[in-house]
Amino acid sequence: MLLTVVADYGSGDLAFAEVRQRLATLLPTAEVITVPVPAFDTVSAGFCVAQLAFGEGPADRIIYANVAPRQDHDEPRANNAGERLAAARLDSGVLVVGVNSGASLSFLAAEGVPIRAVDVADHGSQFRSRDVFPAALADLANGSLNPLGDVLPVGPPPKQAVAYTDGYGNIKTTWDSAPAPAGSLIRVRVGDRESSATVSDGVFAVPAGAMSFAPGSSGWNGRVFYELLSRGGSAARIFGHPPAGTPVEIM
Repeated sequence: MLLTVVADYGSGDLAFAEVRQRLATLLPTAEVITVPVPAFDTVSAGFCVAQLAFGEGPADRIIYANVAPRQDHDEPRANNAGERLAAARLDSGVLVVGVNSGASLSFLAAEGVPIRAVDVADHGSQFRSRDVFPAALADLANGSLNPLGDVLPVGPPPKQAVAYTDGYGNIKTTWDSAPAPAGSLIRVRVGDRESSATVSDGVFAVPAGAMSFAPGSSGWNGRVFYELLSRGGSAARIFGHPPAGTPVEIM
């Protein structure tokens, strides 16, 4: 069983190690890998979750997502309460378990995947992804919490916005169609920064030092999302490292 943890603990953070140890106790045969996203970044988390869930891989894989900024209510929270745990089973057999926060599960819901409640406490620890949620995840993986609960309301993912920035500084967006014919030179505004880019059918179809806006390596269910790529450089640096959710405007 392949178990991927998508969380905002930080690359190499102690929290990842503690969660892995807890999961190893409950699911000792699972191969656990980790995918860090920026702190409180539910958009990047949701994008990663959908890419991993809809992509190719073993049918018995699990994606465990925990980005819980506790922003569903502004008033003081008792006993470390926060957004509740939810889950989804895809037709492929993939199981997604994650906190229903922000856009963490929005990309799945936008594809018609029902997001259902998990009968587990939403409080009890500052570190719920280590102390509270893993036991429920293990029960789901072993089939003892089926069927899941009621379908939960989930908001839509951001449109024509930054979705995720990879380690090369390429900005993956939620644009899924060309804003102009291939070969067109456009102006792109992301947050308070602008740059020129060439619309192309491949991210490397520009000379060194130029920016492309082209179908990238991410997408699912017949959709391919566009990326901003600075060939030989970093699009993220050029645009001031915009957070996920920042609108990507074509001028």
